[in-house]
Amino acid sequence: MSVNIQFLGQSCFLLGDGQHQLLTDPFIQGNPRCPVTLEEALGWNIDAVLVSHAHGDHWGNALDFGKKGVPIIGTAEIGGYAEKNGAKNAVGMNIGGTYKTGWGSVYLTPAWHSSSFPDGTYGGMPTGLVIEFGGLRLYFAGDTNLFSDMKLIGDRGLDVAFLPIGDHYTMGPDEAARALELLRPRVAIPMHYATFPPLTGDPEVFRIGGSLRGVDVRVIAPGEKTEV
Repeated sequence: MSVNIQFLGQSCFLLGDGQHQLLTDPFIQGNPRCPVTLEEALGWNIDAVLVSHAHGDHWGNALDFGKKGVPIIGTAEIGGYAEKNGAKNAVGMNIGGTYKTGWGSVYLTPAWHSSSFPDGTYGGMPTGLVIEFGGLRLYFAGDTNLFSDMKLIGDRGLDVAFLPIGDHYTMGPDEAARALELLRPRVAIPMHYATFPPLTGDPEVFRIGGSLRGVDVRVIAPGEKTEV
């Protein structure tokens, strides 16, 4: 099977397997690199919104989808906040837990970062997500630095790794390329760069670093798609 991946800027991706669609870290409104409007995105048939942590550029428009009944999947704190604010089908989990559903599953991993909602409410631990979808295993790292337990995530056998490369708030492209040694995915896609001035990480540096490590790094511009 395969997964179609469309980059929507920052850490927002639309994932489709031909029957189902998932949205990661849905920062749409206010995202200067997002090629679609919130109104357009709310018209899509989304099966779940996956949220790595509560910062505004990741939590984004999750609640807009949640109020329509789209499940929001994240930490217990994210699920509880979503429910309290009108989401209808929030799924609160924690690190090490797996949520299984008709289109696949989500397993939460650690991430080294911080997490709070735009209003200051604590968002729980930041996370990465291992997503079983479309017959593939995808690792969405969220915001993080390089950490040695990425090897354990890689031991699961990854088809795709989505890694932040922007630097300043997360690892930069050199550290992200080193992470590929631990994760060992077939394909890697950079994210969380160029959206705001501090995010200076160069995707070409990441691409070259991945190539030296035998990984197919695909740099896709906002709005573009790739299939794995």
